[in-house]
Amino acid sequence: QLVESGGGLVQTGGSLRLSCRASGMITSVFNPNDKAWYRQVPGKERELVAGIFRDRGTVYADSVKGRFAISRDNSRKTVYLQMNSLHSEDTAVYYCNIGEYWGQGTQVTVSS
Repeated sequence: QLVESGGGLVQTGGSLRLSCRASGMITSVFNPNDKAWYRQVPGKERELVAGIFRDRGTVYADSVKGRFAISRDNSRKTVYLQMNSLHSEDTAVYYCNIGEYWGQGTQVTVSS
């Protein structure tokens, strides 16, 4: 089970840090699997925001490069997404993905 936290309402230019804790996932599953954050807005497809992939390394969507940073803490089995310089286009539900597992989503709303 993936437990997400850190979403909320923030003003334009602000920052948030999302966390995704792999509750109950054993280390041998957490460590080697791809880890990523996706986001989705109503009426649009879910899109990759940032990921740590075994075959591609760390990847960011062009729209978030230089503003967002994905990281992992293996000892805590947690994946983070630091989001800076947020603007209204970042408003979405953000989902954590580890291997075949998905979180429930956390809402991020950026107000002007």
